[in-house]
Amino acid sequence: MQSKHMITKRTPEGIIPIFTTLLNSLTSTKNLPKLKQLHAFLITTKFCRHNFIRAKLITSYASCNQLHQASVIFSYTNHQSTFLYNTLIRGYANVNQFANSLAFFREMVRARKALDRHTLPPVLKSCGGVPALRVGRSVHGLVFRNGFDLDLVNLNALVTMYAKCGDLVSARNVFDEMYERNVVSWSAMISGYGLYGKCEEVFELFDEMVSDGVEPDGVTFTGVLAACSHGGEVDKGVEYFEMMGRFGVKVGLEHCTCMVDMLGRVGRVEEAEVMVEQMDVVPDEALWGALLAACKTHGKVEVAERLAEKIYARRVTSS
Repeated sequence: MQSKHMITKRTPEGIIPIFTTLLNSLTSTKNLPKLKQLHAFLITTKFCRHNFIRAKLITSYASCNQLHQASVIFSYTNHQSTFLYNTLIRGYANVNQFANSLAFFREMVRARKALDRHTLPPVLKSCGGVPALRVGRSVHGLVFRNGFDLDLVNLNALVTMYAKCGDLVSARNVFDEMYERNVVSWSAMISGYGLYGKCEEVFELFDEMVSDGVEPDGVTFTGVLAACSHGGEVDKGVEYFEMMGRFGVKVGLEHCTCMVDMLGRVGRVEEAEVMVEQMDVVPDEALWGALLAACKTHGKVEVAERLAEKIYARRVTSS
């Protein structure tokens, strides 16, 4: 970094592009220690008072998930643009702080800022995460009133929001009226049905998806396996699990957790134990918890004791 003496000799117009380049680099690399160092330098040299620099700092801190710091800088910014509101709304939604995301959206509406195509998808994500169906329906109206009803990202966000809020009828209505669908669209609808164990709808949609030439991904299979687990369709679940390789989808932790939960629900605990032993991914607390819960439900004391030993050994090894 150039010395303070060399930098302060330049005009503000000459130095701003240098700081912009530095902040862009720190944003892309998410280098929080260097960002804090540069921020401190900008404070001491008073360049942080420049609105463009403040805007860049907000974006940089948001990219590092430092949303409190980003919002504090935002509060001192004279030009609170649509882009900056979008940055904070999306940032809070990305770290699952849905209430804060919606709070900034309400503030944006009160400030009468223009909405663009990037504003509403994270708002809808937050509505689904809370969940807040009434707010989500209002946002649905905004999607159409602002002309985003042909934007695939906004429509996918609507399907996901309605599905997570449990309004599967509205989710399906939006899905059926879409002029274009991608793997996100299909997966959102499948996951919605899967969450409530509506297996027949899931299987039909999956077949339609493949027939339309859209290849399922990991999210799609998670939705299908969740449906099989909740609906007690163990044999179908095993069939879809084995099908993943055919589509080039790598088995992940979430798929294994679904399978363990599915087998455990019907008492096939030993099979679930073997699957955990053979899988390539490292089990997490949710997976162990699902397996231990199945042992308790079905009185599998010996399996539970073996699992307890394995969990303890893993914790000792990792500590």
